[in-house]
Amino acid sequence: MVQKQFEDADYWKGIILFGLNAATYKMGLARTLLDFAKQGKTTVDWHELAHAYFGQYLERLSNNPMPQQANPSRMTVMERIVKEHRIGKLTHAEAVERVAEKAFDDVIPRFQTIGTNKELVKGHFYDFHKGQKLELKDSLLAFDHNLINELDSEIVARWSLLEGAFSISQSQFHLANDIRDIYLEGGYERQALTSNIPFLNGYQGNTCFYCGEPLGDDIHVDHVLPRQVLCHDEIWNLVLSHADCNLLKSDKLVGAHFIQKLIARNENIMGSNHPWKQKIATALGTTPTRRAKALTKHYDNVKLVLGSNYWGGSESYNPATDPFFRRLITVLNNKC
Repeated sequence: MVQKQFEDADYWKGIILFGLNAATYKMGLARTLLDFAKQGKTTVDWHELAHAYFGQYLERLSNNPMPQQANPSRMTVMERIVKEHRIGKLTHAEAVERVAEKAFDDVIPRFQTIGTNKELVKGHFYDFHKGQKLELKDSLLAFDHNLINELDSEIVARWSLLEGAFSISQSQFHLANDIRDIYLEGGYERQALTSNIPFLNGYQGNTCFYCGEPLGDDIHVDHVLPRQVLCHDEIWNLVLSHADCNLLKSDKLVGAHFIQKLIARNENIMGSNHPWKQKIATALGTTPTRRAKALTKHYDNVKLVLGSNYWGGSESYNPATDPFFRRLITVLNNKC
């Protein structure tokens, strides 16, 4: 507990002004907490909290949506939930339930932090029981309405400043937002992917997609075009990689040479009799030319979303010497 060296409002402002804000979660929670304080609520049920928190973001993102975090390759949990609700994939009740399940893991435990100091205001304004309730303390409930309005205005201003800062690195945010909506409409929740390893290995030449070195035991299934944008696990976009290559690549935009390699890998599958090749034909087209154009179009869309968040591969990787392109299967299936 904080020693009473300053007023409670000073500690509150310290949380808002000196938070390490990589996203706007604290701003949304701060406004939510002030609303409950204005109502004089001492205990807030987790579902009630989720309902109010969702309302903050639904209002914020409805009229003129702005980026809610610095990383252009990702949407925040709240952005995704609001979008899925807006396009009809989630009812209001389902959206609130999703918020309750997924949105509070970081912000509730970390809100009461000033800068990197986790002890200065720990437990000062509320205690929580994850998944159950918040218990608001007198240090928050004692704020009068005038002070709450003043603090709320500061939060709104801070929220706008964060959005402005995040948008600097996302100059085509609104266009990117439209593209995300298109993929989100046909998207679905993440699926388990390890079962694809035996299938993909041979068609990939038994090497890591990103460095060209032989695959070992620690094999990762990766989305070449980040799942954060495409919102699906379709086979045409899945490759195998080393764990460290996958970590380096993360959710970045890959170089165009990897798109050409992905096109060639997909043609390896199309040249086989495996039934999954129909999935690729349905998604990308019935001829090699159509498939290449469709995949390149997806790449261009992702490029608009991710901008300069680029990764060209490990320093040692050279497409010209990649053994994948010298494998018999690749030569046979990529003659043109």
